[in-house]
Formats: sequence, structure tokens, C-alpha cells
Amino acid sequence: MPSHTPVSPEIRGNAKSMRKALTDAELKLWNAVRAHRLMGLAFKRQMPIAGYIVDFACPTRRLIVELDGSQHGNDIDLKYDQNRTRCLEADGWTLLRFWNDDVLRDIDGVCQHIISAALSGNENHES
Repeated sequence: MPSHTPVSPEIRGNAKSMRKALTDAELKLWNAVRAHRLMGLAFKRQMPIAGYIVDFACPTRRLIVELDGSQHGNDIDLKYDQNRTRCLEADGWTLLRFWNDDVLRDIDGVCQHIISAALSGNENHES
């Protein structure tokens, strides 16, 4: 499995811009996971992977954490998210998905779920 897929300058630029405009939920989770704060795991935010920009990724564990707002509840976005998940999983990543509200109300529970997924290996975990 290749360790790095080339990233277009456009996607790289979009990811950089997104890092400067985090949502409240993204900022709260970033403060919990950055600088190896969560069980020593190294996370990157707004990381380009397989043609997508994921919210958070732990490359050493091939683990992606996505945070979803209410816009992800409609049929079009649900289908897009399902296709995106399949593509990322086919590339060898495990994907965790949380609602923004979960992060804002229960950051400890979210972090515990991330730790469990990281320690359990490559099982599929969707919240």
C-alpha cells in the first residue's frame, strides 16, 4: 500500500485555508489531540488524503476522525459521506465520524472512543 498519494496544489491550498478557519467543535477536538496529548498519538488537522481533506488524521494508526454538522444529515451529503468513507477505507484508513454536538458536549467520551479505535487496530468504527 503506498504511503503517500500526490496532493494537488489546489487541495493543499484548501487544506491550509481550512486549518485557519476551524469550527468550534474542530478547535475543541484539536486542543484535545494536538501535540501528542491523546495517548501519545500524533494527529494532523485538515490533512489531504486520497483526493479529500479529512478533519483529523493519525497517520501512524491510519485513523481518520471526521466531525459533522447538521448539514451532513441530508440525503445528498449522506451519500457523499458514504462514498468518501468507502474510498478512504479502500485506501487502508479507519474512519470515525462524530457529530459536532458530541464533541462540544462530551469531549472525554469522544476522546475515549478515538483511543479505543486506535488501540484496536483496523476495525471499522463509525459513531
